[in-house]
Amino acid sequence: MSNIRLFFPKSLSLNLTSKLDKPQSHYISKVMRIKSNEVFSLFNKSGEWEAKISEISKGIVEFNITKQLRQTKNSKEIWLAFSPIKSNYFNFMIQKATELGVTKFIPIIFERSVVRKINSNRIEKIIIEACEQSNRIDIPMLEKCQNLKNFLGKNSAKIELIFTDLNTENKKLHIKKQIDKPICIIVGPEGDFSEKERKEILSFEGVNKIKINENILRSETAVISALSIVNYAYNL
Repeated sequence: MSNIRLFFPKSLSLNLTSKLDKPQSHYISKVMRIKSNEVFSLFNKSGEWEAKISEISKGIVEFNITKQLRQTKNSKEIWLAFSPIKSNYFNFMIQKATELGVTKFIPIIFERSVVRKINSNRIEKIIIEACEQSNRIDIPMLEKCQNLKNFLGKNSAKIELIFTDLNTENKKLHIKKQIDKPICIIVGPEGDFSEKERKEILSFEGVNKIKINENILRSETAVISALSIVNYAYNL
């Protein structure tokens, strides 16, 4: 079985015959050099499927779905509320957060955010590539940029909020796994949260504050560290 995995946005089902788009066809036939009658896998929210190449014509790969390899499973919901940062670090952060299981990305423009816009198309491409590489089936959702007030208001009592607070002395995280709520980590900008933002977050119902490190971490490092802690605590 080939370990080549591609995200396919259209419906997948047994015996389906369809075609890859031009970039994916180029990747399969020219980069990976897979030929007719060889197999690879496609995935989306319907699960993961084995696809067999039936024809390569004018650079376009036509395939037939031969069997289902995996079904989607209900996994824990882990959201990441974060400040956009500079491009290279941002791309790295999104990639690693996807690998670590984030199911929803929520960009927030904080008072001290330097970067105040994101390239949604670019970020979604990074998310898909990270899912292909990391053996994930589900594709995380990317919300539009919003401010802190809107984020806290629309999610009141709906999430278990993990606040990465440099000022707290608490270093232990206890996740209420019996409560059917998404776990949402909130990480501030490079200049940290303002005092006003700290107060707003701390007044949120069900907030759980934690110091993830004694040192001041870069935003992308803080995200990876916080996600690792949450994953560990959830699996205890």
